[in-house]
Amino acid sequence: MVEALAKEIKLRKDEFQNTTVETIYFGGGTPSVLTTKELQYLIDTVYKNYKVSETPEITIEANPDDLSKDRIVELSKSPVNRLSIGIQSFFEDDLRLMNRAHNAKEAKDCLEEATKHFNNISVDLIYGIQNSTNEKWLQNIETALHYNVPHISSYALTVEPKTALASFIKKGIVDDVDDEQAHEQFNILKERLESEGFVNYELSNFGKEGFFSRNNTAYWQGKTYIGIGPSAHSFNGKQRGWNIRNNSKYIKSISEGKLPIEIENLTTTDCYNEYIMTGLRTIWGVSLQKIENDFGLTYKDYILKTAEPLINQDLLYLEAAHIHVTKKGQFLSDGIASELFKVNLS
Repeated sequence: MVEALAKEIKLRKDEFQNTTVETIYFGGGTPSVLTTKELQYLIDTVYKNYKVSETPEITIEANPDDLSKDRIVELSKSPVNRLSIGIQSFFEDDLRLMNRAHNAKEAKDCLEEATKHFNNISVDLIYGIQNSTNEKWLQNIETALHYNVPHISSYALTVEPKTALASFIKKGIVDDVDDEQAHEQFNILKERLESEGFVNYELSNFGKEGFFSRNNTAYWQGKTYIGIGPSAHSFNGKQRGWNIRNNSKYIKSISEGKLPIEIENLTTTDCYNEYIMTGLRTIWGVSLQKIENDFGLTYKDYILKTAEPLINQDLLYLEAAHIHVTKKGQFLSDGIASELFKVNLS
């Protein structure tokens, strides 16, 4: 698999011929199963085939049970300069409910050690967990703040079909997700983190100045990216691509020098809708000038017309030729974006 990943990196170098790589992100699976030597090999392959920034952000996603003291020290000596750690909660009952492999002690021990060797750390926290009070949620936030991490990504609990949690809810063993409680806990998170100097630069992401995730920011701003490996997605502004999911078919295709990727050509309307969806989630909002430049005056007129009732409902506001969601509308931003989508232009 590692050799196939390296070969795909080489095969796709022409896609970034005129682009500088700003971020390298190992995630979307369990990249921490890779040895440090294997990570180094893949990073070296990127450097040999692409133009890379002098100070790239190189992130690896990992769970606390993957990050032993020795592993953290090893990673700190590699080119990896950012950790994204899937803490989710510091409470045992929450972790059991979510079927996490680590326990609360491992979560704390991991952060205790990681903060000695990395200054750029993000932790994931989940809110809206069944039977979790607002007081308990605040304790989770305070524990994360205790370790002085500069970035927190936080998401509402979602129940995926065919999971143990979905089965428990169906059988009445645990309650279903309470959207009102999740909204309350999001507001608690936002207020507490902003009081500590964090900026809610994207709906689910909070960072201190200088520590916004460059990977996340590139995605939300619609920049080009290449996804390497099975199931990985790519985007170049006009096309979206996704690799085959099957590992053995992926390796076979790559070994034959063929990219196992499906491509979707995006229409102007697709690109406009994508920009609305991502832009409204960020502090930068949706630029009317960008809409006019990239999509044409018809689209600019359309968004101004469709945004007007949402502005009157205090869900959106217009400032310096940018449309933003209000505090009232923030938790509803995806639904608001869909109200602004265009469906009948090519």
